[in-house]
Amino acid sequence: MDAASRHLFSHKIKTAEQVRDAIGNRPRKKKVIMCHGTFDVVHPGHIRHLIYAKTKADILIASLTADVHIMKGNMRPYVPEDLRAINLAALEMVDYVIVDREATPLKNLALIQPDYFAKGYEYTAGQVHPKTQEEINVLESYGGEIIFTPGDIVYSSSALLEFAPPNIAVEKLMLLMQGEGVTFRDLRNAVAKLKGIRAHVVGDTIVDSYTYTSMIGGVTKTPTISVRFEKKTDFVGGAGVVAKHLRAAGAEVTFSTILGNDAYKSFVLDDLTSVGVHCMPVIDETRPTTNKNAIVAEGYRLLKVDTLDNRSISDKVIEQLRRQIGDTRSDGVVFSDFRHGIFNRSTIPHLTSAIPRGSFRVADSQVATRWGNILEFEGFDLITPNEREARFALGDQDSVVRPLALELHRRSKCKTVILKCGDRGIITYRSDSATDFRAFFTMETFADRVVDAVGAGDALLAYATLAMIGTKNDVIASILGNVAAAIECEHDGNVPVTPEQVLKKIDTVEKHAHYE
Repeated sequence: MDAASRHLFSHKIKTAEQVRDAIGNRPRKKKVIMCHGTFDVVHPGHIRHLIYAKTKADILIASLTADVHIMKGNMRPYVPEDLRAINLAALEMVDYVIVDREATPLKNLALIQPDYFAKGYEYTAGQVHPKTQEEINVLESYGGEIIFTPGDIVYSSSALLEFAPPNIAVEKLMLLMQGEGVTFRDLRNAVAKLKGIRAHVVGDTIVDSYTYTSMIGGVTKTPTISVRFEKKTDFVGGAGVVAKHLRAAGAEVTFSTILGNDAYKSFVLDDLTSVGVHCMPVIDETRPTTNKNAIVAEGYRLLKVDTLDNRSISDKVIEQLRRQIGDTRSDGVVFSDFRHGIFNRSTIPHLTSAIPRGSFRVADSQVATRWGNILEFEGFDLITPNEREARFALGDQDSVVRPLALELHRRSKCKTVILKCGDRGIITYRSDSATDFRAFFTMETFADRVVDAVGAGDALLAYATLAMIGTKNDVIASILGNVAAAIECEHDGNVPVTPEQVLKKIDTVEKHAHYE
């Protein structure tokens, strides 16, 4: 639905006060009935419910729960409140639509005082629910009446969404952009602003190796697998690939890291220097350059052999990194934490205190096989954990994603949190108020097909960071980060995403938005 189509129905969408003024006070010549619900996906059960309600009165008011109060189901609501309101307003039988900013409809019932309040048939089963009784009490206080609609057909929004969620990624994006005053031109201009931003990456370098083999067989006397070596390939990973993503996006990148005095040191420095990353390695003679070698046979990983030393860096190395952080002119400092010695509870305060005043502070803690806590980067400007890392930090395996992200935002005291939710997209929190309906927004993935999800988080981190520095707009930063992550997913390997690729993806999304 484009902007022109939405405008056809937007006149029906009102505040509760506007609806009260439009229908007048009781007693009225025209009867008024009100329905309330989530309406995440408007399905046949909803339609029958609304049609039946309309037969009982002259004016039908559809009230829907605001996003901030929906706690049922993960990544719910699937359809954001603005789009849910438009969906209801487009129905001929609906006269007015209200987005209820309260957790329950009690306040609006008392304000509007409809003649009838329609509830679904399922609310008649057993004893009256305490919340329904509260609604009845409000209705009876002024002479209103509750009506239960027939229950001969019932469909669950949750069941429909779990079975086959509709692809409305572009529709959600358009509503977000319109609500925030962001245009596709703004996105393209933001990509241009990434060039020349000075970024200083501090973090653990990992050399990711893949040793490709073919199966020979097994030893009969022992459970030993026998393979023949074919080839071995090495890639710079960890914080090193974050630096490469930032450089590919157009930033001037300085990289501080710890390397061993070994062959991998030269490999890392040659690779990063060749793409224009300025490296300032601290060479630690007492530890190896971290290497993770996956043994692959016929497409399957048989074994992973890690060569590393995860003990904390020494006080001497901490001081070297502090000097590098403090002396390097930068628009933003990115702490890329893989928990291989640089970052821990003791070192983080020392390194954080060295960040120059005015530099944008970013942290990402990827702890797939290590213990780490994103909350230790307290008060940063931006953090970008995934759902697993957030649950670990909060000790919470039960909450659905949105309250989880809100609590992480509160506890971290960070200005912006972008929570990565894999193939479900992202959720961004920018306010720690549970009642602020602009406190957060969600965005689905823009990946057309997922070939390899490795590196998506690194691409998001790079583009979101630079966009925040360049535009100071968390919506633009989230969009560009999410677009970069989608591009990374569509290609094999962790290959840095270029601005040209981002612009091409933006063009594709805009064409979809305009039905071209």
